[in-house]
Amino acid sequence: MKKIFALVLAVVMLLGLAACGSKSSGKKAEDGIKVGLICLHDENSTYDNNFIQALKQVQEELGLKDDQVLIKTNIDESDACYNAAAELVDAGCDIIFADSFGHESFMIQAAKEFPDVQFCHATGTKSLTEGVKNYHNAFASIYEGRYLAGVAAGMKLNEMIEKGTIKPEEAVIGYVGAFNYAEVVSGMTSFFLGARSICPSATMKVTYTNSWFDIAKEKESALNLINSGCVLISQHADSEGAPKACEEKGVPNVAYNISTISMGPNTALISSKIDWSVYFKLAITAVQDGKEFDTDFCGSLKDGAVKLTELNDKVAAAGTKEKLEEVQAKLESGELKVFDTKTFTYKGAELTEYLADVIDEGDFKPETNVIENGEFAESQKRSAPYFDIKYIDGVSDL
Repeated sequence: MKKIFALVLAVVMLLGLAACGSKSSGKKAEDGIKVGLICLHDENSTYDNNFIQALKQVQEELGLKDDQVLIKTNIDESDACYNAAAELVDAGCDIIFADSFGHESFMIQAAKEFPDVQFCHATGTKSLTEGVKNYHNAFASIYEGRYLAGVAAGMKLNEMIEKGTIKPEEAVIGYVGAFNYAEVVSGMTSFFLGARSICPSATMKVTYTNSWFDIAKEKESALNLINSGCVLISQHADSEGAPKACEEKGVPNVAYNISTISMGPNTALISSKIDWSVYFKLAITAVQDGKEFDTDFCGSLKDGAVKLTELNDKVAAAGTKEKLEEVQAKLESGELKVFDTKTFTYKGAELTEYLADVIDEGDFKPETNVIENGEFAESQKRSAPYFDIKYIDGVSDL
């Protein structure tokens, strides 16, 4: 009897070991995976709301319950970010995202302290140099979306010229920027290149608010640009300030992150955006399955991480939809390069070499030549933008 019992016990133990060996080391939704998101502002910011809505979309797609997705809003770029991350860890989060550039050092601090949790930071630059295995950066080639939005703007400018509303030399774009950072400069330049590919006489004036979200400053900046002669406004700032100024003045507007047609039904043209659901789903699924994922992720137009919002047919020039489809196909195939050095000059000359600060060691020293195969190789050496040329010919400060 003892031998039979021992044999049965051994079989049970072997079956148990086999079963354990077949299990994934990840955490499936039904096992209670928890996801955290840290936002600089809240839903009133078009930028932060873009992240929040993307995460809610992925929550629904993956079948996560409300208590499995924790969102902290209005967390500034200070120790408040680290404290928010630590609180999310204490709440059981297995993966935590943060959406603002200035959150990075605090996310790295948290990643070092909590090695069993994955920390993902949007727009950051240090994952490649820090070497922290559970710390990740993510961005997307939004310059492709900006370029396409610029094409729509160029079509509108040409329509205004053809109707006699403006003269060719009056095709002046105004651009409301948040900060004089590479992320903003890259976006404004790609937008301008898209516009000028359609309207060769276009020029652009730029002003900065020195804030990511300030309704009053963004509206004031847009009005100043309009009063200086700008006939179309675009932006890299996160409130409805500029779109509403354009609606008041009857000036076409191209926005960012969300459609602003509801704010400017008579002037909103189109917007470009990063669809963060692509990255959220990739990263969360990897954690669920116990798999590694990119330390430095860059989504693209081709994989759906870069998108255009709805085109406002009431404002858009005839043929804009078809032109956007044509240009997008060329961008996705690689036939068209946004920063093709033959399409712009800097201080009167074509760029053959340009050193950028790609390897972020905190010294702010450019060390990497980013002109390759006749283009400025934006986001090809790291996900976060490093196009910081202020300014290519045709662009100037207000």
